[in-house]
Amino acid sequence: MFGLGMPELLVILVILILIFGTSRLASLGKGLGEGIRNFKKGIKDEDGSDDEPKAS
Repeated sequence: MFGLGMPELLVILVILILIFGTSRLASLGKGLGEGIRNFKKGIKDEDGSDDEPKAS
């Protein structure tokens, strides 16, 4: 994975924790997960959304 081993990944993780703190890092992870979930849902529902009539 990009030439990064376990020691390098651990150093990056420690730096991120020092910069953002644990609570902010958790909220960033949660937001990223929700974004990915919504993106996948949007891709999946893209084909079916055109069939529904629009309310006016």
